[in-house]
Amino acid sequence: MAKYPEMTKHRGFPSGLPGHGHHFTIRRANEKGATPLKVLQRLARPNTIEQKVDAAFLHALWHHFGAEPFERGNLDAGRLNLLFGREVVPAEDHFDPTSYEALLRIDERVGRKSFPEAFEDVMEV
Repeated sequence: MAKYPEMTKHRGFPSGLPGHGHHFTIRRANEKGATPLKVLQRLARPNTIEQKVDAAFLHALWHHFGAEPFERGNLDAGRLNLLFGREVVPAEDHFDPTSYEALLRIDERVGRKSFPEAFEDVMEV
């Protein structure tokens, strides 16, 4: 049986957007290592489900971690990559994009500009 890398599981963090099949977390670590975090181009797509899912993910991050740095852990790399380098940025000088232990933080100024609804107390999708 393969030995999986250590990975923090963020208890209480939503696993995804109900009824849409979009995931926010992964169940277990990849035996080959974490998928690298990288900046992905986000196309202009106002009022689409993809834009709402990105906003819902940022909403979950903000209400779970706030302005404090957080460990990547079991957060889905595909979903993080759509926010990475903009709303979610490295929180450490020697950032390893392939580590489950990498520290991230929300750039609140950029996040509020891109997804103001993500910072409300309640967000409807």
